[in-house]
Amino acid sequence: MREGPACSNVSTSRLLSLLACTLLLAVPALAAANAAEKLGYPPGAKLLMIHADDLAVSHSVDRASFGALDRGDATSASIMVPCPWLTEVAAYAKEHPNADLGLHLTLNSEWKTYRWGPLAKGVPGLLDPAGYFWPDTVSVVRSAKPEEVEAEIRAQVERALKAGIRPTHLDSHMGTVMTPAFLAVYVKVAHAYGLPFLAFRSSAIEPLLQEGDILPDAGAIMLPSVKPENWTDFYLRVIRELRPGLTVLIVHLGYDDAGLQAITGGAATDWGSAWRQRDLNVIGSPEFKQCLRDNNITLIGWKQIQEHRLRKP
Repeated sequence: MREGPACSNVSTSRLLSLLACTLLLAVPALAAANAAEKLGYPPGAKLLMIHADDLAVSHSVDRASFGALDRGDATSASIMVPCPWLTEVAAYAKEHPNADLGLHLTLNSEWKTYRWGPLAKGVPGLLDPAGYFWPDTVSVVRSAKPEEVEAEIRAQVERALKAGIRPTHLDSHMGTVMTPAFLAVYVKVAHAYGLPFLAFRSSAIEPLLQEGDILPDAGAIMLPSVKPENWTDFYLRVIRELRPGLTVLIVHLGYDDAGLQAITGGAATDWGSAWRQRDLNVIGSPEFKQCLRDNNITLIGWKQIQEHRLRKP
């Protein structure tokens, strides 16, 4: 079987398995205009966000992501507020007020020996037996109540604001907040703070949307089945196969150093240190950048969607 991006129609519930198996998400537009056209781009325009997840999880991830943002290799990133390196991200945000930084709403703590837990009090359904977040999405859905999830994600937004971070959007670590059980509170909190949010069009989310909401038309993310030697080919195929509209390319950046190897359990782990080094290498490579130019791709971030929302009467 040929390795590379696979396209399929998906609902938000498919994100339940995001940790175990990732895929290229391609969602047919249910509205007359795609996201690019809603943002004022001409028909046929291909917009791409290159989005870095997991800021604040480690110094290695932070340094790699900050560098990618500064160089323009990544156009946006999102922060895991409960994680230990939040203060480093807050310092970067203060020094780079135009940086496109959202919040990676976090209900999971997936690494074996490096854990974190809730900011909110009185949320027992979010706690595993060791007192940390559950490591997997299924356990959160089984154990947590929507009101506990709402309390926790509001606490994360408030902690970020208190730290001086002005988020450009909300998205979801491991897709947990975007599962059907919690989708309504996720959208509710995004609307309460006036923030754009990552979601894909589906029958479940349509009744929750407001007039000013703009959702990406598609998303792409690396597949665990892709061999390291095929990493660049995978991403180049993603770029060549982009459809008109807005696509979010989610990457995980970091350095393959001793600290990140210790956190992720070894260089060969899915989403581990070697994975993140490969992602960093590819999006900064001349070959990748030339492919963007050759395919007439326009890079944007969440800030453009946020500004468009603020301009709406």
